[in-house]
Amino acid sequence: MANQAPEQPAHAPAAVALHLDAVDKFYGDPANPAVHAVKSFSMEVGQGEIVALLGSSGCGKTSTLRMIAGFETVSRGEINLAGRRIDSLPPAKRNVAMAFEGYSLYPPLTVRDNIAFALKAAKLEQSEVKRKVDHISALLEIGPILDKYPSSLSGGQQQRASLARALIRKADLYLLDEPMSQLEPQLRSVLRGRIKSYLIEQGLTSVFVTHDQTEANALADRIAVMEDGVLQQIASPAELKDRPANLFVATFIGEPPMNVFPAKLSAQDGQVSVAVEGAGSASGFSVELGEIVRPPGSALQDGASVHLGVRPHSVALGKGDTRGLLVSNQWLGDQTHVVIETAGQAMVAVSYGRVDDALGAEVAFSIPPRAVHLFAEDDGRALLHGREVVG
Repeated sequence: MANQAPEQPAHAPAAVALHLDAVDKFYGDPANPAVHAVKSFSMEVGQGEIVALLGSSGCGKTSTLRMIAGFETVSRGEINLAGRRIDSLPPAKRNVAMAFEGYSLYPPLTVRDNIAFALKAAKLEQSEVKRKVDHISALLEIGPILDKYPSSLSGGQQQRASLARALIRKADLYLLDEPMSQLEPQLRSVLRGRIKSYLIEQGLTSVFVTHDQTEANALADRIAVMEDGVLQQIASPAELKDRPANLFVATFIGEPPMNVFPAKLSAQDGQVSVAVEGAGSASGFSVELGEIVRPPGSALQDGASVHLGVRPHSVALGKGDTRGLLVSNQWLGDQTHVVIETAGQAMVAVSYGRVDDALGAEVAFSIPPRAVHLFAEDDGRALLHGREVVG
């Protein structure tokens, strides 16, 4: 996979609210750090934009969020917010509102007073404070617990109270750390839509951390995918799925994950195809891509070893001359997930109807050229999406 983050897309918002410039985070001695948690992280967030930091546990997303908030020091690089450098300022001087994953409510105060704390400190009129608290509590469905104390609340109630306390403030930036991790699925689904509408209506610039792709897709304008401290790609949810920058993003984004096969490229007389070799007694298959314009120096050369990727939803079941052995068939109520053994490995395919074939049956499938993704064998960088060459 690529070790450096690709350039941000040209459609990134013009009015920049937050700018991280080559930010590093070392834990331990910088000269010989025990952990290099965040590596040369650069990102711009537009005014009013909602950005998700998405990645697996330990990828550096929470460290990045905490550096923006001021709860972790920046080892190297700069953070600018609303036209001023903030990485050397204490948290209280940054004008950043944060909802913590660990809630961090004031135990001696009621939920109402916790939510209203910043408004009272800003000396707003009591009637205005009440109006704002009532509005945000109704949005997050915590009206009945406003007069209770944090110790008597469930984890989900505390999380919503912490979220309300952050969102009610007037700030230059709103940071949300796993904002709905403690909520039951039905409530989480309802609140995602409400929170996104609130952020958009109020024009709030927001960055949130999540490991949940559904949450990132539902809330974010753009998603920053991280792995091993490196920003792999930042793009819209659709672009991440259709045009992943590298093999890691391709296989991390999407459910079920992208199928990947080792393959060989053939380029003869202007026609390009990609072949997956069989293994043992299993036959391989090939996909004819047709005429593709390859710029000089392109890695898409005749005989090149590549990774061929295809998303499960793009596999055309029951069509074509290629056949494989059906080894799993699961109806999930609204779609069928099947596993086909082909070219010596398992391939997942998704159908929106029932698949009647029994286990052990031979089933036909094909891979449309527009569904093909090719990645370099050595570093996993994207080479082709559909029939469009990357770069």
